[in-house]
Amino acid sequence: MSEFRMPSLGADMESGTLVEWNIRPGDRVERGQVVAVVETQKGAIDVEIWEAGTVERLVVEEGDKVPVGEVLALVRGEGEDAGREAPAARPTPEAPGTPDIAPPPARATPEAPAAGERLRISPAARKRAAELGLDPAGVSGSGAGGSITLDDIERVAEAGEPAPSARAAPTADAHAAMRQAIAAAMARSKREIPHYYLGHTLCVEPALAWLEAYNVERPVAERLIFPVLQLRAVALALRQVPELNGWYLDGKFHAARGVHLGVAIALRGGGLVAPALRDADRLSPDAMMSALRDLLTRARQDRLRSSELTAAGLTITNLGDLGVESMQGVIYPAQVALVGFGCIVERPWVRDGQVVAARCLHASLAADHRVTDGAIGARFLNQLTDYLQEPERLWPT
Repeated sequence: MSEFRMPSLGADMESGTLVEWNIRPGDRVERGQVVAVVETQKGAIDVEIWEAGTVERLVVEEGDKVPVGEVLALVRGEGEDAGREAPAARPTPEAPGTPDIAPPPARATPEAPAAGERLRISPAARKRAAELGLDPAGVSGSGAGGSITLDDIERVAEAGEPAPSARAAPTADAHAAMRQAIAAAMARSKREIPHYYLGHTLCVEPALAWLEAYNVERPVAERLIFPVLQLRAVALALRQVPELNGWYLDGKFHAARGVHLGVAIALRGGGLVAPALRDADRLSPDAMMSALRDLLTRARQDRLRSSELTAAGLTITNLGDLGVESMQGVIYPAQVALVGFGCIVERPWVRDGQVVAARCLHASLAADHRVTDGAIGARFLNQLTDYLQEPERLWPT
């Protein structure tokens, strides 16, 4: 019998509220299946399970606030007898994992909730209903146990029943809670991590020329944006300098098992999240653009998954669209590095002995001195620069 526990969805998380179960006792679950929705200070997160089996018992009820590490459910593995008790000892914590994700199985048609039962609706669905001015009590739910999902709300909206209204602003309490969570994580970072900082200004004329040539005959909706090239360059540079890709836990460095980049995303109501763009060193240009667009959309709709908040081995923050030319970031624990990009500006540049106008940007690295030193950080920035100045190497044919 295995124990499905409340995961840690960030260095600032101490507990979460179980707001929705997508499973019931007796259900079969597969690796990577979203089995619950947990509300944290940074929003509602779809939580996946990483052991296949049959749900023996749900230990926690919807609405309960649960500390990180506490048992949420018991799952019976293949060949195990029903009713067998789970081991009492808690497993030793491991480094954040990057398990292979299997698609969740198709849901069976659920039974409708009994009359008078408390309305069961996911946080994303509740938020979308409020935006549309729709009373969710009148919506038929297709989720587990008759719960109302985001797709149910969208289905009703497409039928033309509600009229869209202005987006509901987050409450002051919710915004304050997120700021407190961010403050706790950043205070811990500055208190525990001996940061060192490096920066480099590079000419991005070659990368911009490559991007313009790539986009010239493509429809506007299918064009790449420059941050895709930045993400790819960081991912390939991490292949060359893997010491910056991972986590510092229990007094030692744990290398990540893949190149999964945290992307800092500012939320509309304030605050930020940094979910992982997975396998950034393997994606084609179009696949990376699609994955980035999807991540941005779901982050702002409270539809992120737990694995996306734990897989990143390094985070990238880009403030260029806000006119910031350079930045010195704060590492997100337990990661060991953060890359920052400023805006593209025109500067004097020496080329072939001549001073010319060139488009440039500033790239910075904040890194953990317990794991690396300036020489390793400089090697990483040099690799990053090489990829952006020789963009044909980003996706060699």
